[in-house]
Amino acid sequence: MPANGFCRPARKHPVPNPSGVHFLAAPRIADELVRSADITPSDLVVDFGAGLGAITAPLARTGAEILAVERDPVFVDRLRDRLADFGNVRVIPADARTFSLPRRRFAVVASIPYAVSTALMRRLLSPTASALDRAALIVEWGFAKRLSAATPRDLEIAWWAARFELRLVRRIPARHFSPAPKVDSAHLTVRRRGKPDKLADRALWTLLQAAYRTPRAPARTAVAFLGRKPHRLLKANGIDPERPAATVPPADWAALARYLAADRGLHWPPLPKALRGDGR
Repeated sequence: MPANGFCRPARKHPVPNPSGVHFLAAPRIADELVRSADITPSDLVVDFGAGLGAITAPLARTGAEILAVERDPVFVDRLRDRLADFGNVRVIPADARTFSLPRRRFAVVASIPYAVSTALMRRLLSPTASALDRAALIVEWGFAKRLSAATPRDLEIAWWAARFELRLVRRIPARHFSPAPKVDSAHLTVRRRGKPDKLADRALWTLLQAAYRTPRAPARTAVAFLGRKPHRLLKANGIDPERPAATVPPADWAALARYLAADRGLHWPPLPKALRGDGR
């Protein structure tokens, strides 16, 4: 995904770019991204791949506590110079893939490098211990479409979409970056669905595993292991028993998981370690 920083608009015929860095060249888009995250002065916000500060600067003006994460030492120095007058910004020289995520509730507003998109989203969205509350991101267009699809294509994305609302806000043409990448980008928002619940999360993962084990089978087969009357159970929770399991909206599986978690007569296997960790 493009890195951040203000510079001249992208050329019609971009020059070779061996570093793979693409700078956001549209301040209006950066402002829209920040506004969509509803940042307040009481928030803790992380900007991954801060670059030259195209997003960090408008974030700083919100008065929130900002952690600008950037691994390139040249950009780190330039960020510190540019943002020296903002006491609410801390520039952290680190890689987004290994940076220790905050333990208290936080938001992310960032332009995510294409090469680390999946790894970073996995760190933010997979662990139940993640303190992420919401995010406004610039990501590659195709990646955003996969994440926001009504029918997730795999178990991992379904797990994310069941616990977070993933919404594609708008397409961002490549011309808004310099040099222009070969593909367009997208404005994607992420918002947590309700409060974390350990038992409901265990029930949810069990249900999703069953649903995606045989994705084309009727939803009733995904709950047959419960020993209940699957038709009655699903209909009572707003799910068509005959609908293919993988086409049931993840939020509906999450609602069913919360309902089932309240039944103390049911026992759920523990989550895999990778889903229990804190993404640090």
